[in-house]
Amino acid sequence: MSDQRAWEMQVFLKVAKAGSFSGAGRAVGMTPSSTAKLISRIESRLGVRLIERSTRRLRLTAEGELYRERAESILGDLDALEAEVVGGAHALTGLIRVNVSVPFGRHCLVQQLPAFTRAYPGIRLDLTVTDEVVDLYAAQADVAFRIGKLADSGLLAIRLGEVRRRIVASPAYLAERGTPRRVADLEHHNCLGFNFRRAAAVWPLRSGGRLIDREVHGSIVANNGETVRHLAVLGLGLARLGEFHVREDLKAGRLVTVLDDAIVDSEEVHALYLGRERAPRRVRAFLDFMTPRLRAALSED
Repeated sequence: MSDQRAWEMQVFLKVAKAGSFSGAGRAVGMTPSSTAKLISRIESRLGVRLIERSTRRLRLTAEGELYRERAESILGDLDALEAEVVGGAHALTGLIRVNVSVPFGRHCLVQQLPAFTRAYPGIRLDLTVTDEVVDLYAAQADVAFRIGKLADSGLLAIRLGEVRRRIVASPAYLAERGTPRRVADLEHHNCLGFNFRRAAAVWPLRSGGRLIDREVHGSIVANNGETVRHLAVLGLGLARLGEFHVREDLKAGRLVTVLDDAIVDSEEVHALYLGRERAPRRVRAFLDFMTPRLRAALSED
């Protein structure tokens, strides 16, 4: 690959990030018109349109998204190759954008970061911790950790394990409201829930030898699992959460489980990443480091 091609990729990535020719031009020391001509030259050579122009903001086409993804991978590999030649295998550098849910991030992923940063001091991490499912392409994330059924996509997935759901409450709440012994008892309890769009106000349970979706009701809903866990610890109601999420609370006695025989559902945990058959070396290093450790953390349940 010529130096000119590498330079064109770098400018294209600046345009994709800035969303304008003027912003990208300032970042690389070019005028807006020169930047636009360079992008047009790439499009002419490839025979496809990479960027849709408008008066408000530039937007990548599907071909532009693919070009951005592969350009980041190629340039990242070049940086990694030079770093390895100079400083060895652990001298990887660059940025990895990671998207993770609040509970899994706080209770599983973050615990592994001190060891990772010691092993790869040249890699920078940009963590987005949210329970809202985001589009990896739109968020420009390199890796995402997902709990639950995967949507069909072109992303690659690594299975990390399985999470069993538990229904939990604080001892104080149960002392005041009583312990549910049957699924039907949930009608008389405050069941904490979630307010994001994909959340349904039903809990899959076993009752009377049958599997049912039990409709539940509560006085509080929240947009992330960590808040729901904290509400349960404060004695405000029952919560249905992943076992890894409440592990420490159960050990400490802040929460206890109820209706264990009625629990039937579990969800798989995956690491998703961009790159199709190839991913930047820094991303592969991150996944290779995290995969066995996160599998071990989940298997503790």
